[in-house]
Amino acid sequence: MQLIETTNAVGHVLCQDITQIIKGVTKDAVFRKGHMVRAEDIPVLLSVGKENLYVWEKEEGMLHENEAAEILYDLCKGENMRPSEIKEGKIELIATCDGVLKIDYDKMNRVNALGEMMIASRHGNFPVKAGDLLAGTRVIPLVIAESKMNRAKEVCGEGSIFQIRQYVHKKVGIVTTGSEVYNGRIKDTFTPVIEEKLAEFDVEIIGHQITDDNHEMITESIMTLLNQGADMIICTGGMSVDPDDRTPLAIKYTGAKMITYGAPVLPGAMFLLAYYKGNIPIVGLPGCVMYAKRTIFDLVLPRIMTDERLRKGDFTALGQGGLCLSCDSCTFPNCGFGKGV
Repeated sequence: MQLIETTNAVGHVLCQDITQIIKGVTKDAVFRKGHMVRAEDIPVLLSVGKENLYVWEKEEGMLHENEAAEILYDLCKGENMRPSEIKEGKIELIATCDGVLKIDYDKMNRVNALGEMMIASRHGNFPVKAGDLLAGTRVIPLVIAESKMNRAKEVCGEGSIFQIRQYVHKKVGIVTTGSEVYNGRIKDTFTPVIEEKLAEFDVEIIGHQITDDNHEMITESIMTLLNQGADMIICTGGMSVDPDDRTPLAIKYTGAKMITYGAPVLPGAMFLLAYYKGNIPIVGLPGCVMYAKRTIFDLVLPRIMTDERLRKGDFTALGQGGLCLSCDSCTFPNCGFGKGV
């Protein structure tokens, strides 16, 4: 630090907060540590009794916290996000569109492991809306070695730590299975639940087929909807191991590639995902989706709606955090459900 007269402080960076006290009005920092003094700031500083100031003395090879924060922000930012104003060496990332937040956890962990700098974020793989806070970055000391920030660039390499995958328009076909619904013995209460969840996205429901438990009939219904232009199929019911539950077999007979039949999530263990011709998701939903407030469908649907190609490992990773506690007052997604990392 360097002690200088306030009248000579223009262009220098403050090493401390400057507090202004006006009785009955305010007691707060009028300028914060890290602020670069401007000509118009001098009268204000003098008015709060600051004839002299401690300012940061520039040293070769060292960066001020604000400069370092800019570097961290550049490592973090992806498309569809903007920075907040720098404050005390901290920059926050804010979403500029709706979508699903994706995080390169390995890169973020490597940066945080360097010490003297930090990145803190919300959980990835969950929906965000325009204006949402995504993450905050800052360096810990007032100054940091430029070589250390260069090291952060090296461990990150190409590509940003954060991305927002935007939702895409989808034409969805729904297949409701079960002889009890097909024969009119009970009312279909499953499809309205699916329609309500789909309404949160840019979706056009192009067809709805009701079938009995015959797997050939289910396969035919799926293919009918695909031939009508559906780029996503949702099958409800028939997902258990009971003899009459043949939906998984019917999906297999479409020629779709099975990604998972079963997942370490409760409710939702009997969930199925397959892809027809490589990019059209076919989803098999267990009965719990009809009555449970939150299930695996809530964890997977937003990601499917961004055209993310899910793999087996995406499901095995859901075990930690995969237990919904069915709280009396549901706060999802602001809870631990689905947050394993």
